[in-house]
Amino acid sequence: MKNYKWPNEAKLALSIVVNVEEGSEYSIGEGDAITEPVDELGVALKKPIRNYGNESNYRYGINEGHSRVAALLDEYKVNATYTAAALSLERAPEIAAYIKLRGHEACCHGWRWVHQFSFDEAKEREFIRKGLDSIERTTGTRPAGWLSRYLHTANTRRLLQEEGVTYHMDDYSADAPFWAAVDQSTKPMIIVPYQLDTNDMKMWLAPAYMPSQWLEYAIDSLDRLHREGETQPRMMSLGLHLRIIGRPGRIGALEKFLNYASQKPGIWFARRIDIAQHFAASVPVQ
Repeated sequence: MKNYKWPNEAKLALSIVVNVEEGSEYSIGEGDAITEPVDELGVALKKPIRNYGNESNYRYGINEGHSRVAALLDEYKVNATYTAAALSLERAPEIAAYIKLRGHEACCHGWRWVHQFSFDEAKEREFIRKGLDSIERTTGTRPAGWLSRYLHTANTRRLLQEEGVTYHMDDYSADAPFWAAVDQSTKPMIIVPYQLDTNDMKMWLAPAYMPSQWLEYAIDSLDRLHREGETQPRMMSLGLHLRIIGRPGRIGALEKFLNYASQKPGIWFARRIDIAQHFAASVPVQ
């Protein structure tokens, strides 16, 4: 699988992933049994009471954060993949319209930003189909990819294939796409792996992790993969969240990263669907 090249002899496929989860997280107000545990300060409530403060943390991503992220994508002419929880796009139609207008890709991040690992097969099928149908309505294009909220089931890839999904992101085992077996009844599926180590979520999970540290780590990752790309296909994912990187004190780190990457020769800013399609054309299923 190492005998193919990226378009225009690029040494690295750089995938900017913009997660849109705000407005579909766990909430007592939505009828969930728990309140969302992921918080700017790492404050997880043990009692099942509504956390209005954390809900406002998430709303910030829609109200303020996205405009800053979008401005940088536009300035640096970056083609990004928006991994979006479908309900979030329904509740933020301006973001869905932006994705469609600018030609970004909408990858389905679930119907809501909730865990699906406990779903039985019928419930998971409904969850997948509902998310895909919704994003097709809001953006005009049916998603070709899927990202779970970290955990998925043994049925997930087969169910995704049944719904016509091309690639799956829930894998952290490689720095290039690959084919993965699903089961004996279906053909292998394209895996476009994700990276958690370069994800800005680390600045929420570890509040002492500063934007300057995140930026240094992201640039070091890019430089290493770019060097390895001399001899084999390499890709890098940079995971972003509107409510995190979109803050005034963090957005500059993204700006510096995009400025650095845009000036480095041999970088292909690619949507994940473009990476998957190029890989499939270059490495047919055996």
